Amino acid sequence: MGDESFDWSEFLGRWQQEWVPGEAADGDDEQTAASLGSPGADDTAIAALEERLGRRLPPSYREFLAVSDGWHVDQMAGVYQLGGAADIDWFGDPYDLTSVYEEYLGDEPRQEDVLLAGMWRRALRLETDSDMSHALLDPGDCDQDGEWALYLYKGWGGEPPDRYPSFRAYMEAMYRSFHSTRVERADFVNATTRAQDAQVEAARLMVLRGRHKDAMPLLEEAFSFGRPRSATLLSQMRHLLNPRERRDYGFLAADPHYLPEILPVEAMAPARGEWRLGGDDHWLAMMSARGIDRTTAEAVLGAVRSGTHHYAPPGPWGRAVTEARESARWGATDAAWRVLRDALPLWETPGPLLIAPIGLLADSVLGPLITPERGREILATPRAGETGAVPEPVPDLDRPGLSWLAEAAVSRSPLGGYRCVWVEGIAPDRLPGLIGEEGAVLSTSTDRRDASWRAPRRREREDLEFWEDRAEVAVGRCVEGWAFAFDGHPGNLNKLFRSPAEAASTSGRAVVVWREPRRSTGGDQPAALHVSVAEQGHELYAFTLRGPGIQFSGALPEGLDPARLFRPEDTETDKEVRVLEALHTELGLSLPCFALTRGSLHGFTTRSWTRAPRAGETFAYARLVQRGL
Repeated sequence: MGDESFDWSEFLGRWQQEWVPGEAADGDDEQTAASLGSPGADDTAIAALEERLGRRLPPSYREFLAVSDGWHVDQMAGVYQLGGAADIDWFGDPYDLTSVYEEYLGDEPRQEDVLLAGMWRRALRLETDSDMSHALLDPGDCDQDGEWALYLYKGWGGEPPDRYPSFRAYMEAMYRSFHSTRVERADFVNATTRAQDAQVEAARLMVLRGRHKDAMPLLEEAFSFGRPRSATLLSQMRHLLNPRERRDYGFLAADPHYLPEILPVEAMAPARGEWRLGGDDHWLAMMSARGIDRTTAEAVLGAVRSGTHHYAPPGPWGRAVTEARESARWGATDAAWRVLRDALPLWETPGPLLIAPIGLLADSVLGPLITPERGREILATPRAGETGAVPEPVPDLDRPGLSWLAEAAVSRSPLGGYRCVWVEGIAPDRLPGLIGEEGAVLSTSTDRRDASWRAPRRREREDLEFWEDRAEVAVGRCVEGWAFAFDGHPGNLNKLFRSPAEAASTSGRAVVVWREPRRSTGGDQPAALHVSVAEQGHELYAFTLRGPGIQFSGALPEGLDPARLFRPEDTETDKEVRVLEALHTELGLSLPCFALTRGSLHGFTTRSWTRAPRAGETFAYARLVQRGL
C-alpha cells in the first residue's frame, strides 16, 4: 500500500508537539525540544540527492524529506539523528557483515535470509548520530509500491537487525517507542495518550461482552504505545488462549483485590519446576519486591505445588466452581466444564483490571480442563453483568467407551499397555479399602501431564518383595456408575498374575482388564490381553489372549466370547479393539480419556497384582531403562 494518503506534516507535527524529554534526559535533549526536525528539502535538493545516489528514493522516505530534512529519533532505538538530503549515503558494509551473514546461509536458504545477507553492500545509510547503530534502507528488498525495507542494526547487540517494511513503518514504530518510554512521566498527557486510554477502556468492555477478537487489535496497539492496563488485559486473554504458557502479571498480584486470583496463577511456573533461575527463592524474592508478603507467597506456592490449591471465588459463580470441581475430581471433566460454561455469565470481576476468571487456571482440579478451545469460549461468553451474543459450545472432549485405549497416541503410554479395575455401584473413595496396599489412602488430585504413573520401584521401597507388582493408580468414576482404578504403566502379565477382581467384588461386580503390549526384549513376545469378572468375592469368568492362543475359565457370555468376537484376519490391535468395544456394550464400561491423559485425578497404591512364587516355581523380572542418546 502506498503512502499517498499519509499526512507527514500532521504526523511529524504531532510528534513535535507531544515531545517531552525522557526520564534520563540530558541538556542536549532539552535543546532538541525546540525542533526535532528541519524545514523540508525542496524538489531540487531531493533530485540532486537521487542523481548522486543513482536511484529514485522510495515513496515514504521521499515524502518525509519534503516535509522534514532529517529528524531527531528517540534514543532508546539506538539511532539519535536521521540526516537530511545532504547527509545520507550508501553504507558500503565497512564491517564486512556480508561475509558473516553469507556464511550461515546453508544449502537451501530462505529468501529473507538471502536478502539480509546481500543488504549490507547495497543499503542506504540514513543516520548521522547513533550508539553504534545504523538505519539502513535496502533497495534490494522492495515491495510492489516501491517501498524499500528499513533494517535497524544495533551493533552493540550482536543480533540480526530489526526489519521494517518501509521507512514509514519504521518512523511509526519510533513514534510508538517515544510514547512507551515516557509513559511513567506524570506530565506526559496529550491527545494520543487520551485516545489510547479510551481505546483500552473500550476494548475492556468488548472483552466482557464476549467480543475478544475485536478487542485484541485495539489492546495490541495500545500496548505498543506502552499504555497502562493494556499489558495486563492482553496477558489474561493470551493466557486463556494458551493456558500452559507462563504469563507475568507484574504488580497486579500484589493488589489485594486481585491477589486471590493472580498470585496462584503466578505460582504455577515455579510449582511445575519451570522457574529455573534461582528456583523458589528467586521467585519468592521477586514476589516480595512487588509487595507480596513472603509467608503468603510461600503458602500459595506450596498449595499449588502439592495439588491442594482450590480456586474459591464468591457468590453464584463460586458455587458453580465447587460443583464443577466435585465432578472433575472423579473424571467427569465434560460435565464439569458444562457447569462452568453455564455459570460464566454470573462471574463478577473484583476490579476493572480483571476481565476473566483467570484463577481457574491454577485450580489443581479444574485448571487442566481449560484447553485453548475452552479458554476461547470463556473469552467469547458475556460476563460480569455485560450482555452480548452467546458462543456455540465447544464439543465434549471425551468419547464414550474404551476403544481409545488402543490408540497409543491418545493413551500416551510409552509401552502401549494399561490395566484397570472397575467396581460397580460404589464410590471411588472406597477403592483403596478394597484393593489398596496396607494403609492406602487417596492422594490429592495430581495433574496427569506432570505425574509419573509408574508403580513403586523395588529399589526404592524396602518393604517390597522382588516378586511384587503394585500399581500406582488413578481413581475416578465413569459415566455409567462404575468406580475405576487405572494404571497406564503396568508390568508384565506373567504366570504369577493374581486378578484383583475377586477382592474388589465383595459388594458387587468387579472387572479387571490388563493389556500387555508386544515386547521384543528376550525374544519376540506377542501382546497379551486379560479380562476377568467377579461378583461377591468369586470369579465368574476370565480369559487371556496371547498371540493366537486363548485361555479361559468359567462360562463366558456370548457377547464377550473371543471365539465369536474375532475374525481370522484380525490383527492384535483389531482383537484388542473388539474386546474393548464388547466390554462397553455388554457391561457398560468406559474410561474418561481426558481425565486420564490431561486431567487431574486422585490416586493410591494397590496391593500386588502378582502372588508369591510357590515352592519350585522360578521367577524373574526385567527392568527397562531408557537412556539418553
